[in-house]
Amino acid sequence: MRPSPVPAIAGVYGWDFEQAPHQDLDAGRLLHVGIALRFMANRASTQNLRKRVRYHYRGSAAGSTLRLTLGCLLGLELRRVGSGQRMTFGKAEEATLSQWMAENARVCWIRI
Repeated sequence: MRPSPVPAIAGVYGWDFEQAPHQDLDAGRLLHVGIALRFMANRASTQNLRKRVRYHYRGSAAGSTLRLTLGCLLGLELRRVGSGQRMTFGKAEEATLSQWMAENARVCWIRI
């Protein structure tokens, strides 16, 4: 795996974009905030900032509210997958979304 500037710690992260994903939104505005906790209600968390940020960049809309929201704002076609409970954009459109994010997304974080 490539080195990442994002630390593997608990924290809060925020996303903004060079180009707005929809004409009714302004570029450069904070559009998504997430959290990677050390502890959940009844157990230690397996997530950290690095894992969450990587998943938002490389995962699918089925597991990332950020990807789901961006894809819908960009007009990508949402589809049911598997047993029909999960929604995603399909391989080609997920790749399109990943490319758009690589060109436009910026993320910042703070340790908690």
